[in-house]
Amino acid sequence: GALAVGAGILASRLAGFARAAVTSAAFGVGPHADVLQTALRAPNLLQNLLGEQALSASFIPIYSRLLAAGRHEAARRFAGAVFGLLLAVAGGAALVGVLAARPLVALFAAGYLRDAAAVAAGTLAVDRFELAVTAVRWIFPMTGLLVLSAWALGVLNSHGRFFLAYVAPVVWNAAIIAAFAWGLLSGRRDERLLVAVCIGALVGGLLQFLVQLPTVLRETRGVPVRFSLRPEGVREALAAFGPAVAGRGVVQFSSYLDQLLASLLAVGAVSALGYAQLLYLLPVALFGQSVAAAALPELARSAAAAGSGAESEIARRTRRALGQAGLLNFPTAVAYLVLGPVIVSALYRLLPGRFGEADSWLVGLVLGGYALGLPASTGSRVLQSSFFALSDTRTPARIAALRVAVGTGVALPAMFLLDRRLLVELPGLGGLGGDLRLGSLGLALAASVGAWVEWGLLSRALARRLAHFRVPARERLRLVAASSAGAAAGLAVAAPVFARWPPWLTALAAGAAFLAAFTAASLALGLPSWLAMVRRGRGGGEAT
Repeated sequence: GALAVGAGILASRLAGFARAAVTSAAFGVGPHADVLQTALRAPNLLQNLLGEQALSASFIPIYSRLLAAGRHEAARRFAGAVFGLLLAVAGGAALVGVLAARPLVALFAAGYLRDAAAVAAGTLAVDRFELAVTAVRWIFPMTGLLVLSAWALGVLNSHGRFFLAYVAPVVWNAAIIAAFAWGLLSGRRDERLLVAVCIGALVGGLLQFLVQLPTVLRETRGVPVRFSLRPEGVREALAAFGPAVAGRGVVQFSSYLDQLLASLLAVGAVSALGYAQLLYLLPVALFGQSVAAAALPELARSAAAAGSGAESEIARRTRRALGQAGLLNFPTAVAYLVLGPVIVSALYRLLPGRFGEADSWLVGLVLGGYALGLPASTGSRVLQSSFFALSDTRTPARIAALRVAVGTGVALPAMFLLDRRLLVELPGLGGLGGDLRLGSLGLALAASVGAWVEWGLLSRALARRLAHFRVPARERLRLVAASSAGAAAGLAVAAPVFARWPPWLTALAAGAAFLAAFTAASLALGLPSWLAMVRRGRGGGEAT
């Protein structure tokens, strides 16, 4: 299951990288890229609030339980009622978003309100606020479609159809890339190109839902859509959904704060943060979300099993999932930390355009800031699934609130302090020129601090709940050692040629050196190799 989820996520993330490469070539790090990030972030608040994570906590455990009991008709009625409720809520919220685009942008990007005066004074060329209002009005209806797509993902996951559910976003990315291509070929630039891309995102949201629908209908033999609370399991799902939405609301509030705070920094901070987050979220999804998503139905069945061994089985499955996630997210975090500018250059400078060397260094530094918290973020995804399987959505929600409070407390002083510093003031970067500032790095560092607070509190809470659960600390220390060996090898290859070779070739050579050294060190330290994990996943066996 985890391998299928991982393969689907990898395909969708690769499509996302292709979209990002086109975006960086067209807009670089600047006002139009800032606006596109804002336009996508505003509707994503509702999508993430009502989407996969909330449904994982409320819909999947109940639906899987009904299927496991052989009560397929009750499961169909339950799925149809949840679809009807989501359709009403998401559709209404999307309509409100279109009508209230102006106050929404003011909330999400208050710093843009200063642009009109700066444009009038001649210090800025683009009023990001007015452009963002137009973009949000085009893109917000996509929200409801993506929430329904998350419902389809929940149904498919419960039936063991993992790959299709997670590969579906490929069509969304493809629609945006097609919109970029059409806009550029038809001579559209900047503002007109941005609007074309937003329309492409809306069409892509519809396609992402439709590509899953035939398989959903085939697996369920039709879903009777109802706007009712009467079908079995609906009230129970709503009882779990509330705390889950509250927990996701805390996380989304954190995302909103990042967007808001970045808009208060120098122009380009919003897009620099977005470019770095795309890379950062790949291992979170690939090595955290995939393992957690595949484990959740099994954890839910273990929790529903009678007998004293149920908690021991949940603890065992959680440890196994943490091992699977950690084997790949630790080396990825170290690679991002040490080779961030190399990786960023390879992706965002793949196509000729507006993304320059200074942009690569800025986004690479922000990526390194996020990388410090990567192991904690991926591990927390797994632990949250264990709590969801135990029908406990309140504990992750409370801990997420503490994470946001700590992260915000660190972000406020860090971002303003670093925004006073120019990128070119760093040692060795004076020749880059430009006026890029480091405020977005402060936000990334604060996010990492919050991630480690969340991980520590979740692991302690689960250890109190499950007597047999322990974090595999010794294995993690060995992973850090093996990852450090890989980083040293990658840096030794990249440093002499970074300024002379094409970015993609430098990244390829450094990546090969990193992988070879990490694999050799893993074998020497007695760690299970990533190749062995893939073979076990393909064969259906367990990873240790």
